[in-house]
Amino acid sequence: MGNPLWLIARRTFAEGWLRLTATLLAALGSVALIAGSLQFALRAQEAVAGSDASEYVRADVLVQGGTVDPDDPYAPPDGWVRLDRLTSRPDVAAAVGDATVTVTAMRPDGQAITAAAEGRTLLRPWVPDPRLNPYLLEAGRAPAADDEVAVVRHVSRAGELRVGDTMTLTLPHQTRQVRITGIVSVHGRGAVAAGDLVLAPPETVRRAAMLPEGRWQSVWLKAAPGVSADRLRDALARDMARDLGGTAAVRTAASVRQAQAAAAAGEGASVAGVVGMLASVAIFVGLFVVANTFGTLVRQRTRRLALLGAIGATPRQVGRLIRLEALLLGGIASAGGVAAGFPVSELIIRLFARDGFDVSASDAQYGWVALALPAAAGIVVTQAAAWRAAHRAADVSPVQALRSSVAEPRERRWPRLLSASVIFAGACFWYMVAVVVRADEPPGPDRTFSVALMNLFGTLLTVTGLAVLTPFFVGPLGGLVGRVGTLVSGETGRLARATITRSPRRVSSAASSLMLGVALLASVVLVTMSVQDRFREAGRQVMAAEHAIASTARTAEGAPAPLARDVAAKVTGAHGVSRAVVLTRTEVTLVSPEPDAAGLEEPGIAGSEEAAEPFRFLVSGVEPAGLRDVLRLGGRPPALRTGQIALSSAVMKERGLRRGQDLVVRGARGRVTLTVAGAYHDPSHLFADQALVAPATMDLLDANAATVAVLVRGGSAETLARAVAGVPGVRVLGRDAYVEAASQSLTRALRATHSFVGMALLLALFGMATTVSMSVAERRREFGLLGAVGATMRQIRSIVRWEAAAVVALGTILGLVIAMGTLELLHLTSGSSYLRPAPQWWLFPLVAAGAAVATLATSTLPARRAASVPVLEAARAQ
Repeated sequence: MGNPLWLIARRTFAEGWLRLTATLLAALGSVALIAGSLQFALRAQEAVAGSDASEYVRADVLVQGGTVDPDDPYAPPDGWVRLDRLTSRPDVAAAVGDATVTVTAMRPDGQAITAAAEGRTLLRPWVPDPRLNPYLLEAGRAPAADDEVAVVRHVSRAGELRVGDTMTLTLPHQTRQVRITGIVSVHGRGAVAAGDLVLAPPETVRRAAMLPEGRWQSVWLKAAPGVSADRLRDALARDMARDLGGTAAVRTAASVRQAQAAAAAGEGASVAGVVGMLASVAIFVGLFVVANTFGTLVRQRTRRLALLGAIGATPRQVGRLIRLEALLLGGIASAGGVAAGFPVSELIIRLFARDGFDVSASDAQYGWVALALPAAAGIVVTQAAAWRAAHRAADVSPVQALRSSVAEPRERRWPRLLSASVIFAGACFWYMVAVVVRADEPPGPDRTFSVALMNLFGTLLTVTGLAVLTPFFVGPLGGLVGRVGTLVSGETGRLARATITRSPRRVSSAASSLMLGVALLASVVLVTMSVQDRFREAGRQVMAAEHAIASTARTAEGAPAPLARDVAAKVTGAHGVSRAVVLTRTEVTLVSPEPDAAGLEEPGIAGSEEAAEPFRFLVSGVEPAGLRDVLRLGGRPPALRTGQIALSSAVMKERGLRRGQDLVVRGARGRVTLTVAGAYHDPSHLFADQALVAPATMDLLDANAATVAVLVRGGSAETLARAVAGVPGVRVLGRDAYVEAASQSLTRALRATHSFVGMALLLALFGMATTVSMSVAERRREFGLLGAVGATMRQIRSIVRWEAAAVVALGTILGLVIAMGTLELLHLTSGSSYLRPAPQWWLFPLVAAGAAVATLATSTLPARRAASVPVLEAARAQ
C-alpha cells in the first residue's frame, strides 16, 4: 500500500496546506536556528583556527630573547636579542628584528576597530628585507616615516579605511595619529593567527616596545644557501651562550607555525563547543515545538484516520502515513531552514561582534557539514517529533469515525508516569555530575561553566519530564480556572471548564510550549539579574572613586580596552579632582615556589599533569599613596614598596603561600623576585582580583602593562569630560557604569546565551501560537453547533479566552518553577555568590503578564474565527 499512502499524503498536503503551513513554519524555524548556529560555529572556528597565515612564513629560524611560554605561541618573549650578533654569522643570509606591542586601532570618528575573532591588534615592524618579508602590498606603499603605518586587510575592511586615511592608535603610554600608507595581506589572508597587524617602521616599534637600541624581542633569520633550518637552529643553540651573550630560545619558524596552528585549533574547538552547547538548546526547542504541532495535527485528523482504518488500513500503514507526511514536511523545512540559516547566522555574528567577538572576516561555509548536517537534523527532528504522533494515529479505533465529535480517549496513567520517571532520573544524573564537578574542581570560572553546562542538560530533561506530566495538571488547574470563569462569566465559564477538562492533551500541548518559553526567559533573566546585582553590590563596596576614565573600545572578551597611560595627567589638575590613580594590569607566571613546594601535592607522590601546569595570574598595579582613596579592598593591603607584592587570600590559600615568602615570577621583562607583603581580597573580582603591586614593581614586570582605567576621586563628570575631550576613544563613567562595563568580560558567556535563547523563545512562542490556533480550528464544528443552539459570538470568544487563561496559568507556574529550581541548583552546585536565588518580587507578575499577553494575542484571531463559523458549516459532516 506504499503507492496509495503516497497519494493520501499528497492529498493531505493539498487539502490541508493551511494547517500544515503552521507546522511547516515551526519545523523550518527549528532547522533555521540549527543551521544558523552551526554556520556561526563553523565561521567562528575558521576565524579562530582556520587561518594558516603566519608572519613567519618566509623565515627559517627564530631567536627569541629570554624565555618563551610553550603553552602560548602568541606571547612575546620576556627578554631581548642583539641583532648585530646574528647578522655577522656566515650561516645566516638575512636577519631582521621583531617586536610586538598591543594597541587599539580607531577610525577617524573615534570608533574602535575590533580585531578578528579572539585575536589582538599588534603593532609590529615592517620587514624591509624581501627575503623575510611576508607582507604582500595590495594597495599603497610601505611605511617610512614615524607617523606612517600599513595595515592588514581586515583592519581596512572593518574600519572602512583606505590608503591615505588617518587612524588613531592607542599605545601603552600615549595616543597617536597615524596615516595609512599601505594595505597588506599575509599568505593570502586579511589577518594572521594572532589577530590584526599594524605595521610601522622598525625603529618606531622598537621605541614603543621600550627596547634598548639594537635590541629586539626576537630576530627572524633566513638560512644561507645550503644550510637547512634545523642545522642553523642547532648551531645557534650550541653557540648561544658565547655568541648571544645570554639566554635565548632558538626554534625553527616551522615549529612556531605548527604551535600557532595547534593553539588556534584548540581555541576554535572551544568556541565551537560553546556554540554547540547553545545550539543544543535550539535542537531541543525545535524538537519540542514540532512534536507539539504534530500531535495537534494528528488529533485534528482523528476521524479521517479512523475512516482509513474502517476501509481496511492497518495500524502499521496509518503510522507509516504519518511518518511519510513528516518526511515530506521535514524535507521542505530542511531546504528552507538551511537557506534561512545564513541570515540567522549573520544576525548571531552581529550580536557577538557587539561584545568584541568579531568573526565577520570569515566567509560563509558551503561544505557538506554546513549544508547536509542541518538538513539531516531537520529530517531527524521531524521524524522524532512525529514518532509519538504516528504511534497515537495507529491506535485510532475505526469506531471513532462514527462519532459526531472527537473526544480524547481516557488514557492509562502508568505509561506517562513511567516515562516521566525515566526522564527525571536522567535529569538527576546530570545534576549529580554537577555536584561531582564542584567537589573535584577548584573554584573559578571554569568550574562554574562546567556546572552550568551540566545543569543545562538536567534542566532540558526536567522540562521534557514535566511536559509528559502536564495533562495530569490540566484537570485540577482547569477546574480552578473554570470555577473562576463561572463566577465571572456564568454559563460561559461553565462551558469553558468543560472544554478544558474534557481535552487535557489539547490544553497541555499549548501549555507545555508556553512553559518552555517562560522557563527559557525566566531562567536567563534570573541568572542575569543575580549576576548583575552581585557585581553592582560588590563594585559599590570596593570602588571608592566616583568616576573612572575608560576606553570606548572593547577587548575580545568584551571589557574596556586599555588606555594610554598619559590620560591620567590630563585629569590630575582638573577642578575638584583630589586623586587620579592609574590602574594597570599584566599577567605573570609563577616560577618559584614550584607546585609541590606550594603544598599542592602530597610528599612522596609524583606531580600529576594537572599539578605540573604553570600557574598564571593577573597582577594589578596601583599607586600605594592613592590606593585607599579609590579602592576599598578587603583585608586592608599594606603600603607596597618596590619588589613587594600583595596576594589575594584565595591565591594565598590555593598556592599555600605565606607572608614574607619570596616568589619568583616571569613577566614580560623576564624573571623578577618579589616578596609577599600581605593578603587582601577583592569581592568584586574587577580591580585587583589576584595580586597587587606598586607602579615601580609593575615596570619591572611589564613596562607596557595595560592601563585598564584611571580611577578619579572628586570632580564632576562634566569637568573630567572636558579634560579628556582631546583624547579620542575615551569616556567618563560613573561608579555603577564602570562596574557594569568592567564586568562584561566576566559575563560574556552569559551574554552569548541571550541571542540563542531569544530566538529559541520566539520559536517556542510561535509553537504555542500554532498549537492554540490548530486546537481552535479543530473545534470549528463544535463552535458552530454552540452558535446553532443560541451561543453568541461574544460567548464563544469568551470560552476560548478562558481556555487560554488555563494555558497561561499552567505554563507560567511550571515555567517559573523550573526557572527558580534551575537558579537554586546552580547556586548549590557551583557555590557561587553570584548565582543567588533571590529575585525581585516584581519579576513574577511581570513574567505572568507577559505570558498572558502572548497567549491572549495568539488566541484572539482563532477565537474570532471560531465565533464566525456558519451554522450550516457546523451541521455538515467532516
